[in-house]
Amino acid sequence: MNAHDTHSPMARVLGTQWERLHPTLRVHHRGGSVREVGTMDVEFPRWMAPLLWMLRWLGALVHRAQAQVHTVVDKRSCDGRQSFDRTLTYADGQVLRFNSTWVAEPGGRLVEYVKPWLALELSPVVQGDALHCEGVCFLLGTGRWCVRLSERWLLGHTIIHEQALDAQRYAMDFRMVHPWFGQVFRYAGTFATDATVAERP
Repeated sequence: MNAHDTHSPMARVLGTQWERLHPTLRVHHRGGSVREVGTMDVEFPRWMAPLLWMLRWLGALVHRAQAQVHTVVDKRSCDGRQSFDRTLTYADGQVLRFNSTWVAEPGGRLVEYVKPWLALELSPVVQGDALHCEGVCFLLGTGRWCVRLSERWLLGHTIIHEQALDAQRYAMDFRMVHPWFGQVFRYAGTFATDATVAERP
């Protein structure tokens, strides 16, 4: 790993699998500063809207569906943590933001925090040269008061797949699939990484 990669939670969790990941996805997940620009389709059943409004209040996901939402993601690394600042601009000009922080926790665990006391544990694996992540559980609380909750039965099983398209672009697909209700949320799109920004220390 180079100096940027050692600051990447994903690289630390993947370990020897990191080098098998497509170079475009390594730029996407590397440490340092990266800006990515693309469009996302956001979709969910209408009956999910009230729950998504509540999750939005907690800082998780977005509560408005639309195709081809212009999206900018700014990522920064500091002290082993990687922050994702996502800005979605809808066709009528409304702007929604969804920010989170990834941390490589002890035991090779990747955890995405939306609040210091609310997070999702993920299990990433490299398939071919693509990246596949699945949710393990929700974490509620902090320290010894942290409780692990089944994400599959609460909101649905989280599945994230990322596939490189070329030397600068990749496609991502984030889904939540409930065992009873089927797919309850999805956002998916195509992004381009800014190599110039990515190379800054």
